[in-house]
Amino acid sequence: MKPARALDDDAATAVGPAPILRLDGVTKRFGAAAAVDGVDLDVRDGEFLTIVGPSGCGKTTLLRMLAGLEQPSEGGIVLRGRVINDLPPNRRPTCLVFQSLALFPHRTVGENIAFPLKMRGVARAAREARARDLMRMMRLPDHYFARNVMRCSGGERQRVAIARAFANDPEILFFDEPLSALDYKLKKTLEKELKDIHKETGKTFIYITHSLEEAMVMSDRVAVMRAGRIVQIGTPEEIYTRPVNRFVAEFMGEVNVLGARRRADGLYDSPDAPGAFRVANAAAPTGFIVVRPEFLRLLSGRSDAENVIEAEIYNSYSLGSRQQYRVRAGDQTLVLEQSRAAGPAPALDSRVLVGWDSRDGIFVEE
Repeated sequence: MKPARALDDDAATAVGPAPILRLDGVTKRFGAAAAVDGVDLDVRDGEFLTIVGPSGCGKTTLLRMLAGLEQPSEGGIVLRGRVINDLPPNRRPTCLVFQSLALFPHRTVGENIAFPLKMRGVARAAREARARDLMRMMRLPDHYFARNVMRCSGGERQRVAIARAFANDPEILFFDEPLSALDYKLKKTLEKELKDIHKETGKTFIYITHSLEEAMVMSDRVAVMRAGRIVQIGTPEEIYTRPVNRFVAEFMGEVNVLGARRRADGLYDSPDAPGAFRVANAAAPTGFIVVRPEFLRLLSGRSDAENVIEAEIYNSYSLGSRQQYRVRAGDQTLVLEQSRAAGPAPALDSRVLVGWDSRDGIFVEE
């Protein structure tokens, strides 16, 4: 087994507080396949870290190792300077909120929330008081204490599960896609409530999701996984505006991607669209130009943008205060969005000019 990375407190203090949790080359194999492959990660005390990625990328397996439900095949999981690879879940200062919630259907709301305290032998009056405090934190009415949990709505049961996770006052809370089964409106409400609770409690949250919106709304940092590895980690703004490759750019939202090859004059041409394109901060001779829909715009003339493409309006979609257009330039379909206040909508099938400025494009090599 690869030894865990030693914590250097003096070095850590020089750049900030030591991480509460550190992963050093963590790998999990099932047979010959590596579900998690050599992950290094530092989790800051009190941060909201979200791990995102497509199905099968290894994010849930990684979370299960952090919670103690799986053991790493290689590498070390270090909690406040101590390797905890073999420490069972009930001896870790952590709690996992399952996607399935795992509530006791025959128990009341109060009994579900207080159950971890009962297992620790906490007196009935003390655990009831703690449960009621947690109900208030989760915006559950006090009279729900004696209500059977199965008489609660899906959103209310979600709140019960999160309240129960706080019962033993864990240092780190893990969340395994807890909002995935909820309707859109309720999901948006709980996203904001979770972020508020994170701020109020100061706990460390590690959250797993495949939803870009959840990651962007709630997180201090986002880690993007692919094929068992973390390919980029940063703030939501950094991940969105400075993706390291095409995979991250496309995963973090709808984008326009054009293959690019540098010409002798320093401009780039593309097999995907006619024209000579200016690209800011591009060093490689080949790669991809990534343009977010909000930066691609309809033009009045060729002088209105540094990069211009002739296209045809294929379709339009109302997004409330914004309008989205799909335009076709040869075999390439591009997506742009603009405010309704920007002007009248062009007619379907009309010929238009679309474009962007070099500073609004992102160049990635792969």
